[in-house]
Amino acid sequence: MASVKIDITEDTLLVGIAASPGIAISKSRLVNRSQLGAIERRISDSEVEAELAAFRAAVECSRQQLIQIKQQAKDKVLAEHLYIIDTHLLILDDDMLIGESEALIAGEKINAEGAFNRTLRKLRRAFDNISDEYIRERRSDIDSIGDRVMRNLLGEIRETFDNLDSQVIVVAHDLSPGDTVQMDKEKVVGFVTDVGGRTSHTAILARSLGIPAVVGLETVTSIVPDDLPMIIDGTNGTVILKPSAETFRKYLEKKQRYEYLEKELEAFRQLPAETLDGYRLVLRGNVDFADEVENARLLGAEGIGLFRTEFLFMTGEDPPSEEEQFNIYRRAVELMAPYPVTIRTLDVGGEKFVPEFNLSDEANPVMGLRAIRFSLKEVNLFRTQLRAILRASAFGQIRIMFPMISGVAEMRSCKQFLDKARQELANEGVAVAENVDVGVMIETPAAVLVSDLLAKEVDFFSVGTNDLIQYCLAIDRSNEHVAYLYEPMHPAVLRALRLICDAAKTEGIEVGMCGEMAGEQLYSLVLIALGFNELSMNPVNISRIKRVMRQVDMGEVKGLLEKMLTLSTATDVATCLESEMAEKFPEVFNLELL
Repeated sequence: MASVKIDITEDTLLVGIAASPGIAISKSRLVNRSQLGAIERRISDSEVEAELAAFRAAVECSRQQLIQIKQQAKDKVLAEHLYIIDTHLLILDDDMLIGESEALIAGEKINAEGAFNRTLRKLRRAFDNISDEYIRERRSDIDSIGDRVMRNLLGEIRETFDNLDSQVIVVAHDLSPGDTVQMDKEKVVGFVTDVGGRTSHTAILARSLGIPAVVGLETVTSIVPDDLPMIIDGTNGTVILKPSAETFRKYLEKKQRYEYLEKELEAFRQLPAETLDGYRLVLRGNVDFADEVENARLLGAEGIGLFRTEFLFMTGEDPPSEEEQFNIYRRAVELMAPYPVTIRTLDVGGEKFVPEFNLSDEANPVMGLRAIRFSLKEVNLFRTQLRAILRASAFGQIRIMFPMISGVAEMRSCKQFLDKARQELANEGVAVAENVDVGVMIETPAAVLVSDLLAKEVDFFSVGTNDLIQYCLAIDRSNEHVAYLYEPMHPAVLRALRLICDAAKTEGIEVGMCGEMAGEQLYSLVLIALGFNELSMNPVNISRIKRVMRQVDMGEVKGLLEKMLTLSTATDVATCLESEMAEKFPEVFNLELL
């Protein structure tokens, strides 16, 4: 990366992505971990075995380093997040990454670093074409493993953060989950990076540790030298270099208020999400792996509102077997009992690829053969997953949710497959729960418009706002040119949500939300006023939503909603909401909206 020269004067401001909330005030610690350049060259037949041996040794060294990191973290707060390290260990067994690299070495006679680099580039391109931000951010895991293996292959030493002698803000091009796990929270008070996103595993770990972080600053490692006084605001995504005395005092006060409010949140974890006049909301957690379920419960989740299953299909050369899936679903259900676990069937295809069914050549994968359309085409894959889910239902409360449904015909097809799987298991003498609730993700405008018809077919709705907002407003929030148009408070979005809730209420079914909007304090009052019974979110946000809910009554929030529904623009709606929340909860929103 070319050096970027700027004049660092008092209160120089940089703006990035808010990855982990909180304020950090300290001096910088620049991590000089430059990106490695791999040189590809042809090798002779006699060199193949040596190159294969060197590559396998680098992979094994990486594996042992991750195992050591995992062992060192067992007594730390991050113990419940060790599934992330397990995910990296699985990647080291992934045939798409390791097997293909070995095939290039042996088959095309390419040196180890060149073959591995070529395979990495191929995987990165595949992830870059994914429009879903959450899935796309999993590319950071490929980058992390790629960097670790490549450094071991080239004999480079990775700088770590476990022997610091004073408090610092780490400044790096990127950080891996392994780096974050090894951080001493008493010494690393925050970090900033050139790259990364809010949903990367590193950002998730930072939020769990309570380490403020700003990512995606692009050139911060070229700008910030070692030992520079700086402030980072992980809530707003801002970085201030060489803060003035006045700025220092302002942020020190803001930091103290923030930390007081965060400490106060612990008291809300196990309290019910209930308004002053007795309206009860169910708050559940979104997870990717069974190992996350226990932590969700500790953070106050009354069940899992979204168990994403696509990650089970994204490692390994072949899709997981029925038995493998059954064991994972059963573990999740047993950990969360007696609360329910809502399992979303496979949401891949086109933009979310699995190795055996890579459809990335579609002209428009976001609107192509994906989600339930993919499952209804790949019927053996669908049947296997439904059988595994039904088998796990005998061990606790399970709900099945079908993604990206656009109409009643699709929903009925799904139920027919489910009934057939149930009958097969009954014929085989396999135990299955008598009642398994079936739901639909509402994430297309078509589903909104026929929500009154869909409500007659299912036991519950769950709104996937990430896709619904994009489709409703016809914008791609990953496209930097139009991302500013991604507005959850757009009048069209509000009216769509009202239609969904009204349809659910008419048929007497539950209506929930599992998109990112569900975990935002700013939107919580609007959602309960609309009539949502359940919100499912990153578990770290549950206490925040409870704190807001327990200070209002339904009369107030319904009045706010009616006022917002009379406004004509997204800006007007957002301004109204922010003003109302800042007035109602000044200690929270005056802080967060600074």
